[in-house]
Amino acid sequence: MTRFNGCIDLHYGQVKQIVGGTLKDDAPEGLCTNFVSLEPPAYYAELYRKHKVTRCHVIKLGPENDEAAKEALEAWPMGLQVGGGINVDNAQAWLDAGASKVIVTSDLFPGGRFDEQRLKDLSQRIGKERLVLITSLDLLSHYCSEFLIHAADVEGLCRGIDKALVKKLGEWVTLPTTYAGGGSTLEDLALVHSLSNGKVDLTFGSALDIFGGSGVTLADCVAWNETHSQ
Repeated sequence: MTRFNGCIDLHYGQVKQIVGGTLKDDAPEGLCTNFVSLEPPAYYAELYRKHKVTRCHVIKLGPENDEAAKEALEAWPMGLQVGGGINVDNAQAWLDAGASKVIVTSDLFPGGRFDEQRLKDLSQRIGKERLVLITSLDLLSHYCSEFLIHAADVEGLCRGIDKALVKKLGEWVTLPTTYAGGGSTLEDLALVHSLSNGKVDLTFGSALDIFGGSGVTLADCVAWNETHSQ
């Protein structure tokens, strides 16, 4: 059954919603931001905790986000996953700081090539049940317990999900999977459920009212979860 899972995206210590394709290290002047929160990260962690929105993720987009991420984890220990700059050397420290799981992607691709040994080492060190991957699927399912899939081409645009990708994910995935990108109305939850046969969950970013959006409210997402629980 498709559920809503929450997100907290951090950029230089602030909660923001960013158009995915504009976040580039080599061209920071091209960054397009949909929303910059006046609230601290803990506010969102406490909000998700209050409404029992589980499997939420905190993503550190670039440097100077560690303290903000720790603030969110302190507000809901063992309730939030954390990603961004996670590697075999610091993963356990983030789990010790209160993360329920760590999310890993770029560290597994040194020089742009997948390093299976790095993944094996990380999975063995912290346990696959504490590991979420943002990357490809088949081989990697042996080493983690969840997938987080970002459709960067539509992320932050609020123009609809990547239907073809969601449908394929429904065919491929065998682990809990959250899709992010383009969600704009509550109807997208029903659409993801239909396309994936209930195998893929959805998170909203820029369209969500708590992030300055007008397409969908957190209250409606919580109500969806309550009435569509397995």
